[in-house]
Amino acid sequence: MWMIQQSVDYFFRVLDFLIIARILMSWFNPDPSSTIPKLIYQLTEPILAPFRNLMFRFGLGRGMIDFSPIIAVIFLGFIRNLIIGLL
Repeated sequence: MWMIQQSVDYFFRVLDFLIIARILMSWFNPDPSSTIPKLIYQLTEPILAPFRNLMFRFGLGRGMIDFSPIIAVIFLGFIRNLIIGLL
């Protein structure tokens, strides 16, 4: 059981790392055709898009700062704790 909990924890840590990498990429604006930024974008967009759409629906996504990564990291932390608690 411990190994499953560790695997779930590592999975969510990797997701957090990818989201943070995407935030940093938005600051430095790398070449979008290179492999690593494209991979990070493809892995994180399915996670961030629902939060971005939710913010637009509530009228919160109109500024220059995208808060969807912050909300996604908080939500993923909640889900991680819930899954590990159930195991």
